[in-house]
This record gives sequence, structure tokens and C-alpha cells, in this order.
Amino acid sequence: MERRKTRRVRRAAGAAVALALLFVGAATVASARGDGDGGGSGAGDASVRVPGASSADAGFARDMAVHHQQAVEMSFIVRDRTDDEDVRRLAYDIANTQANQRGMLMGWLDLWELPKVAPGGEQPMAWMAGTSGHEHGGHGSGGTEAGSGAGADGVLMPGMASRSELARLGRLDGEEAEVFFLQLMTDHHKGGVDMAEACASLCEVPAEQRLARGMVEGQQSELGLMRDMLAERGAEPRP
Repeated sequence: MERRKTRRVRRAAGAAVALALLFVGAATVASARGDGDGGGSGAGDASVRVPGASSADAGFARDMAVHHQQAVEMSFIVRDRTDDEDVRRLAYDIANTQANQRGMLMGWLDLWELPKVAPGGEQPMAWMAGTSGHEHGGHGSGGTEAGSGAGADGVLMPGMASRSELARLGRLDGEEAEVFFLQLMTDHHKGGVDMAEACASLCEVPAEQRLARGMVEGQQSELGLMRDMLAERGAEPRP
């Protein structure tokens, strides 16, 4: 009983973080555009530095938008595969938070008038090349070399689930679905944290750096929660 109460308190804290992100979304977009900075009039203002198409700012926005989209997809899948209140609430929080963040990232690309697809066939995460511990064109959750298509089973970036893993999640029910979802989302969050930490170091737009740091904090908190939820089900994160 005490464990369940503690978990609910942690869930409430996570929901509060998600709600805070929703409230700051408009201000964050305005900051990225240059509004509210003492007369900046937007992307066309000379005082506002617009990132280049191959910059870390643009690369992070494009790649994290794709990364987040899969987290939303997995959350919707598990919502229909279990009746467990805690897992469904976690999935709801992840879907809402990451859909909101994805909208902000895509909105910035629009404001900057930059393409939502990497220019010149650039590989995902190429913007991270040269940073300590980061290599672009990395590996997915199953250790498959990331690439553009079928050979990688749809894995584009570290932590992302493959097409076959998503299909398997859609076939499972009850506790089996819960455990597999928590394992997949743990991998997914680890990849997301790695990418967000790189943006916090490499990105130049202050609003985007702040969002990246918020992602690190929020997803690390959820990683601890998911580890506890797996333990309650006699399971643990995948090696």
C-alpha cells in the first residue's frame, strides 16, 4: 500500500512537470522567435540569429521531433493493451508532454523557415558528431546499425524501437504489454536524454537549450519511475 501511495505521489509530480511545460510553451516559442527580447520582431529581425539548416539547433529540432513521435505512438499502443491505471497514466503523461514538445520543435523550424527533413541526405544525429561520447548514425535499441530503411527495421536513432518491436507491443496484453512497454520506453528515454544533453551543449538558441535541459530532467525522473514499475512486475530494463 505504501509503495502504491509513493508511486502516486511521483506520478502527480510528473503530471505537474507536464502541465508546467504546457504553460511555458507559448513563451518558449516567442523566445525562439525573438519576441519579448526588447523589440525583436521575429526571424526577420537582424538582432535575431536564425540557425542554419545543418546547425545543432535545426538538427535537434528535426531528430527529436521524430524521436518524440514514436514515444507518442508507443504510448497510444499500450493504452489499449492494458487496464493498469498506473501504466495508462504514465502513457498519457508521456504522450501529452512529448506531443507538446514536438509541436514546439516543429514550430521553431517553421519560424526559422528551415526544412523539416535533413538537407542533402544528412544522416540523423549528424549534428552531434564530434561531441564527447556521441557518434552520429548510431545504434538502435537492439544494436542494429541505424540507417535509412529496411536493413535497420525502421530504427533511425538510438533508443528507438524497431518496426518488429512495435508490432510485438501491439500483440501483447496485460502485464506482458506493460513490461515490454516499460522496457521499450526506458530505451527510448535513454536515447532521448543523450540527444537532449548534446543539444544543451551544442545548441545556440537559449529557448531550445532550456527545453533540452527540461527534457533531460523530466525523462530522467521517468526513468527512475519506470525502473520501479518494472521491479514491481518482477522485471528490469533490458541490458
